Amino acid sequence: MDFKTIILEQRDNIAVLFLNRPNKLNAFTFSMMEEIIAALDIIEADDSYHAVLISGKGRAFCAGADLSAGQNTFNPSFDDFAVKENDFRRDSGGILTLHMYKFSKPIVVACNGPAVGIGASMQLAADVRLASEAARFGFVFNNRGIVPDACSSWFLPKIVGISQALELTYSGRIINAEEALKLNLVSSVHHADDLLEDALAFTRNMVQNSAPVSIALTRQMLWRSLGSSGPYEAHVIESKAIDSRGSSADAQEGVNSFLEKRAAVFTNKVSTDLPDFFPWWE
Repeated sequence: MDFKTIILEQRDNIAVLFLNRPNKLNAFTFSMMEEIIAALDIIEADDSYHAVLISGKGRAFCAGADLSAGQNTFNPSFDDFAVKENDFRRDSGGILTLHMYKFSKPIVVACNGPAVGIGASMQLAADVRLASEAARFGFVFNNRGIVPDACSSWFLPKIVGISQALELTYSGRIINAEEALKLNLVSSVHHADDLLEDALAFTRNMVQNSAPVSIALTRQMLWRSLGSSGPYEAHVIESKAIDSRGSSADAQEGVNSFLEKRAAVFTNKVSTDLPDFFPWWE
């Protein structure tokens, strides 16, 4: 597929997706949203990809929404690309993060520079965020007269806690990578020149010894448990998943490789071998 606002590369079994409007600090547009979603669909359907790493080209990760429309940037009356549902316009950032939320493979972000507005909120649907020393984060929506987007009112409190989430969104203040680390917004901070390779190594290490189908199930089990009222739903789905996986070729290989003291070679595929009850939430 010929992308105009992103670049999709493959590094071994890792998909690397770059936001690619460096002359605009990778400012977010509806076209960029569509291309990221299209790339995620390609990655999900291709079993040679075991995870996706998202970063930005140039000195920014994403400077937020493209404000070239001026004062009417956020006015739905001037939005020719809106996705309408009943009597409201669906937020394009939320369309993206909901797609990320239901994705079946790990998502890692390597935040290489400034990330404000949607540039910060889109990262919250990733499993792990790594940051360059040059990274800056700002949930600046209230400063622009709007409110948080991209389902960040759900994601952000779960990552940093409700009080920190409220303070960050009320004030819209810009925080550096070290403060983001203290708030658990990111997992680690890296020298700018090392970020991409460090993030690739981290992502490879995260998935290389585990069965892709088991990772897909685990990703959804953990994310969706955040919305459950107690452990009972978790017990049901874990029981079903353990039974399904326990009878699989992957489980046999996992045990045999351990006993034989060798690396496992898992053969079940995300594209064809997810259990019949998946997706259980629909």
